[in-house]
Amino acid sequence: MPYKYSEKKILILGIGLTGISCINFFLKKGAIPKIIDESKKPEYLEKIPKNIKYKLGGLEKKWILESDLIIISPGISSFKPILTEARMLGIEIISDIELFVREVKSPIISITGTNGKSTVATMVKEIAKKSGYKVYLIGNIGLPALNVLSKKADLYILELSSFQLENIFSLKSKIAVVLNINEDHLDRYPKGFKQYKKIKLSIYKNAEICLVNLKEKNCFFKNKQKKYITFGTSNSNYYIENIKGNNFLCHKKEKIIDTSQTLLYGYQNYENALVALAISDAMHFPRNIVKNVLKFFKNLPHRFQIVHKNNNISWINDSKSTNVSSTKIALKNIKTPGTIWLLLGGDKKSADFNILKNYLEQLKIKIYCFGKDGMNIAQICQKKSIYVKNLKDAITLISKQAKQDDVILLSPGCSSKDQFKNFEERGNLFIKLLKEIN
Repeated sequence: MPYKYSEKKILILGIGLTGISCINFFLKKGAIPKIIDESKKPEYLEKIPKNIKYKLGGLEKKWILESDLIIISPGISSFKPILTEARMLGIEIISDIELFVREVKSPIISITGTNGKSTVATMVKEIAKKSGYKVYLIGNIGLPALNVLSKKADLYILELSSFQLENIFSLKSKIAVVLNINEDHLDRYPKGFKQYKKIKLSIYKNAEICLVNLKEKNCFFKNKQKKYITFGTSNSNYYIENIKGNNFLCHKKEKIIDTSQTLLYGYQNYENALVALAISDAMHFPRNIVKNVLKFFKNLPHRFQIVHKNNNISWINDSKSTNVSSTKIALKNIKTPGTIWLLLGGDKKSADFNILKNYLEQLKIKIYCFGKDGMNIAQICQKKSIYVKNLKDAITLISKQAKQDDVILLSPGCSSKDQFKNFEERGNLFIKLLKEIN
């Protein structure tokens, strides 16, 4: 039964690209929604059709409570008191992804996790494309989901954040995977990490095949009715085996890919490639295509990306590191006799950086903390840390001191929103600044 929206009072929260895609969706369905944005000057205001009523600068209580259906953008917390009140009154609150999955018939591969989502999703997209599939990558990356409804597709790959999963209820994935679950976005969830974890694991609910990471206890998921494929440990279906210093991606007892023969950098990207291999096998993509794509796949921009090397000094842009666990992963991937110069800071989102303390104290490292929570983070490892106002000040100081074999690592462990539009802008400034001094 197709969903009927024309007689509903529909409200969209958020005038971003997602919000605009929702307006266009409903207009095609014969419904005229209203839209609200908490900002007084949203970026895409001029894209709103003239017949759409909107309000700016806050959540209009009257509009919310008189609605039948509310579509919420991922940037707006589902746990605001006014939205809790709306739910208690029986008002349906969903995401654009929920609208999308109600409409599509083609299979869906759903990918979530605290870290690595974009890399795995992009790897699988490239493999599917080379295998002859008409495929779209949507969700937390790529196009707004509703924009591809009018296009023919054999397969959809959904990269899903916890923010999106909060309001998805009809997702039926052919394959679903949770890559990892570590502390992140604790400022978003009233019940803390337990709530964040539950939302992440909800991706498995109606999945046909569940890919489960046995290496991470937080990812444990068991349901007798489900088909499982495991990865991560030596007794999994898919695992990484180190043989004479080389890491091999393995399936059961078969060595599939020697990672030293790939362009991938960093152990976490070997793990990402392992998941892409597992998904590809479950989809029956040709193995020769899988191996070829993974062999030539390069780290995505802003994700542990070596952006400059001069006088044997390496500069690594890991601006996508927006949580503590991703910073620790990045540090573990650096092997150098020199000093690591770590750029750390931004909005820590209520995360506990003390979990890094013992690890940082063991390293030959100097830490430059910047941004909104930089001063607070600098207290954790005081003897090795210095607080500066911003990225530019940090790089100016580091560039005068870095020597041969040193590594300058931008892996902030924080959201960029305090000083930047997004993590891409932060990473691009890092690249621009280092080019100016080299």
